[in-house]
Amino acid sequence: MTRTQFYTATSLDGFIADADNSLSWLFEVEGDPATRADEWETFIGGVGAMAMGATTYEWVLDHERLLDRPEQWQAMYADRPSWVFTHRDLPAIPGADIRFCRGDVRPVHAEMAEAAAGRNVWVIGGGDLVGQFDDAGLLDEIRLAVMPVFLGAGAPLLPRRITSERLALRSMDRNGPQVSLVYDVAPRPGAGAD
Repeated sequence: MTRTQFYTATSLDGFIADADNSLSWLFEVEGDPATRADEWETFIGGVGAMAMGATTYEWVLDHERLLDRPEQWQAMYADRPSWVFTHRDLPAIPGADIRFCRGDVRPVHAEMAEAAAGRNVWVIGGGDLVGQFDDAGLLDEIRLAVMPVFLGAGAPLLPRRITSERLALRSMDRNGPQVSLVYDVAPRPGAGAD
């Protein structure tokens, strides 16, 4: 069964990017690379489709220099179709299955679930986009890599209220100073109702 997952890293004070929309702080955190690689391979192996906001897409595009090195997209995400929610024109990565969209996440989610063919849908970010999936009753799981960093400001993890009665801790693992948490998310009563 297809699950819609939010998988991201967060600082201890709840930011997924710093005030400059950078993730460079993330790569400074130590931990066992083999454990990280195993966790990543297990996760990405279950993903059949991806969604991301424009800011996240632009960061990946710039950070990985994907217009100059489009093969990096394939190395990271293989041939998974990806939907980018945006209100502006953005460049497509040559050879990547990128679909630009806007508006209500529900009909797009139906397309993503069909394309995922029984695997999961990964909502990469940002937090507001993840919140839209939750508002529509479509968010099933939150996976957090909590990093030992305080950023003080930046892009919030999830600018929505999800209270404890909707979250069930499924697992907790430690990799050096990093802690990985997986929560199942129950829909809000009335979520997705028109």
